[in-house]
Amino acid sequence: MTTLRTILSRTTLVAATLGALVLSGCTPAPHGGEGAGCAAAGTPLAELDLVADPKTHVGESTACMEDTGIEPVADDPQPALPATIVDNQGTEVTVTDTSRILALDIYGSLAATVFGLGLGDSVVGRDTSTSFDGAADLPLVTQNGHELSGEAILALNPSVIITDSSIGPWDVVLQMRDSGIPVVVVTPERSMDNIEEIVTMVAGALGVPEAGRELSARVRGEVDAEIAEIAAVTPEDPADRPRIMFLYVRGNAGVYYIFGEDSGADALITALGGVDVAGEVGWQGMRPMTAEALVKAQPDILLMMTKGLESVDGVDGLLERIPAVAQTPAGQNRRIVDMSDYEILSFGPRTAGVLDALAKAIYAPGQTGGASS
Repeated sequence: MTTLRTILSRTTLVAATLGALVLSGCTPAPHGGEGAGCAAAGTPLAELDLVADPKTHVGESTACMEDTGIEPVADDPQPALPATIVDNQGTEVTVTDTSRILALDIYGSLAATVFGLGLGDSVVGRDTSTSFDGAADLPLVTQNGHELSGEAILALNPSVIITDSSIGPWDVVLQMRDSGIPVVVVTPERSMDNIEEIVTMVAGALGVPEAGRELSARVRGEVDAEIAEIAAVTPEDPADRPRIMFLYVRGNAGVYYIFGEDSGADALITALGGVDVAGEVGWQGMRPMTAEALVKAQPDILLMMTKGLESVDGVDGLLERIPAVAQTPAGQNRRIVDMSDYEILSFGPRTAGVLDALAKAIYAPGQTGGASS
């Protein structure tokens, strides 16, 4: 299966240009048109003025999270060390010191997990995607977008590194392990189905398994509650539900991908009460877009990353560069919903917030009250 890391490795020029830009808070993208802007963040979905028909609504919108910070389950957890764990690659790793933690991946979800466990004060650096409140001012250890810098990592003298194969070069990860730093590698897959698995491994490696159980339970409860809130406003008849597709673009590099089954985007779309049209037409994983597949799927809504939409100069540029979009209801109605690259697929402690923001952009677009900037 093609991974997001593989796709990003093909877009080095764009990553170098855009990767150093860090989103903080909730800033509407400049591409907004009539009805665009951040959907209301401070009001429950059911209390907003919902669109009459999410399938036929006209106009783009930006999904923004109300609070990008991470609430820890414990203020001062006391790690039980040494902690020994067998990681996702079958390597036995023993951690003896959690005073200087690096948690690095392409999604920013590993650092969010460490902060959620209550060990945020011990995190000494960050990757490009880790931009949430409380972490955005940490020194970067990535360059040219998502490329790890061995020199920057070693300069921070980490006592443990939590990472996965979504970020690299892998030689840098091996270099860190060879230098004597405990490196715990978790699965690179991200979905709503394996949040607890990742939290459990990270918590076990850092010697705080009880905090891991608390965080897993909290996240699952928040996600289930959010899904129920969305379901309450979703049309009962599946034929009336919005047909949604996740489109990944990097216009300057000519990269256009559809995210289908088992990409993580499919679970996101289902949780949002939508029909995953990429899966409906048999689209597996993350694959280069074809005009035929896009037109065949006939999505009512396109989900996109904000920087991806910016890379094609907004909705007008998207319609110009990909004429097939104009042959879909999404294109004809300018029904593009974008969200920060660092949030939209960051499954983990912020999943419920991501769902909430996207649901409001889909079912109650154009209402901007309550969003912070």
